[in-house]
Amino acid sequence: MLLLPSLCHADMPALPVMFLCTTLKEWVAVESDSIQPELRQEVTRMVELTADRLRAMGTTVELVKLGSHKLPDGQSLPLPPLILAELGKDPQKPTVCFYGHVDVQPAKKEDGWKTDPYTLTEIDGNLYGRGATDNKGPVLAWINAVESFRALKLDIPVNLKFIIEGMEEAGSLGLEEIIKKENQRFFSDVDYIVISDNLWLSNRKPALTYGTRGNICFSVEVRCGERDLHSGSFGGIIHEPMTDLIALLDSLVDTSGRILIPGVYDDVASLTEEEKKLYEAIEFDLEEYKNNSGVKKFLYDTKEEILSHLWRYPSLSIHGIEGAFHEPGIKTVIPAKVIGKFSIRQVPHMDISIGEHQVIKYLEDVFSKRNSPNKLKVSVPISAMPWVADINDPLYTAARMAIKTVFGQDPEMIRDGATIPIAQTFQNITRKSVMMLPIGAADDAEHSQKEKISRLKFKKRHRFAAFYLCCSRSAKQG
Repeated sequence: MLLLPSLCHADMPALPVMFLCTTLKEWVAVESDSIQPELRQEVTRMVELTADRLRAMGTTVELVKLGSHKLPDGQSLPLPPLILAELGKDPQKPTVCFYGHVDVQPAKKEDGWKTDPYTLTEIDGNLYGRGATDNKGPVLAWINAVESFRALKLDIPVNLKFIIEGMEEAGSLGLEEIIKKENQRFFSDVDYIVISDNLWLSNRKPALTYGTRGNICFSVEVRCGERDLHSGSFGGIIHEPMTDLIALLDSLVDTSGRILIPGVYDDVASLTEEEKKLYEAIEFDLEEYKNNSGVKKFLYDTKEEILSHLWRYPSLSIHGIEGAFHEPGIKTVIPAKVIGKFSIRQVPHMDISIGEHQVIKYLEDVFSKRNSPNKLKVSVPISAMPWVADINDPLYTAARMAIKTVFGQDPEMIRDGATIPIAQTFQNITRKSVMMLPIGAADDAEHSQKEKISRLKFKKRHRFAAFYLCCSRSAKQG
């Protein structure tokens, strides 16, 4: 049985909402897009701002240099530093390590944002801006939780460590090597690792995540020549790269969303009765989820089908075509080279290397049947493994207790259809207990043109983060 420390209670004071939102506004204003090379200095600036904030509350901060990486054009670009920080070294307390990132996905007003994505804007109690929920808001929630203890002159119930990066959206370049290097030093006394980089399943009910899908990203290049051609001069007499590429992409899935690549489903575990009952118990509002997405119809009609295809079955999504004309108007050109981009979300027991081989072989077979003289090149720029945790670990027990106390209800135990590579990396290398503790609600729309976080829920989640630290100590003692 967990014993709740007397210094923590559900209505403990918290930092004012205005203070929290002001800082979030400053952070959102930094265009820390790790995808665009020209914004790399902004990413570094965001990491340094975070480090300053940690130092201000008495944390020892180390900025670890990660070197550089090469861009497709051969240019070498420095990576932003990685934050390793710690607060407290009491051997009688457990040590909780929080992971987060302060880089963001690309965002432009012309992409469909109603507001400037880098100006935090309040509309109907929601704070809109790139990074509000992924992942600047959650990082601030944990920092603010610690600051609350400081402001109230209360003893922090655990030792804390922070590992915060600036390249998560670009594949966490350099991170795995540092985790391996620091495993016997920085991570040696860590008891639990907490990740807050995903969302609840609903808008109202909190959740704890115990599994994620993996991901293999593919680039499919079809090349015809060295330069673009006029469709009036060459249309109808050559094998066009775009036609080949569209045929390849069209061969990947059927109209029901089932992947057509042979062998993809061979290693997917069968649905057990225990797992089926878990899905049945979840209070999932199908219409709410549909409304959050903005689409009118899903491929499946029941809660159980939707959840299982989001969490435990692989999916294939086509993301875009590079080299094609996409501006307004008409440009009657035949592109010399086009690159299709798609990914497969893998589930536990699926092997990345086997998946790569299956896809490449399948695309080469489909292409060969077209008798096209064009050149095909399939590559895998990024891949990440799926992850599953033990929901009976004390880490999850503490989180359930904190949620019950602060939100007044038990959390949903969910998986996430997205990919959070760092979870599996931490688990494989450090062998520590890892938990994903979502702070954002289902309608927070991470990665979209409507990314936001609720103003009032932001405060409540900061309070929850503080309370969780207390429960973590209880879990360790219990």
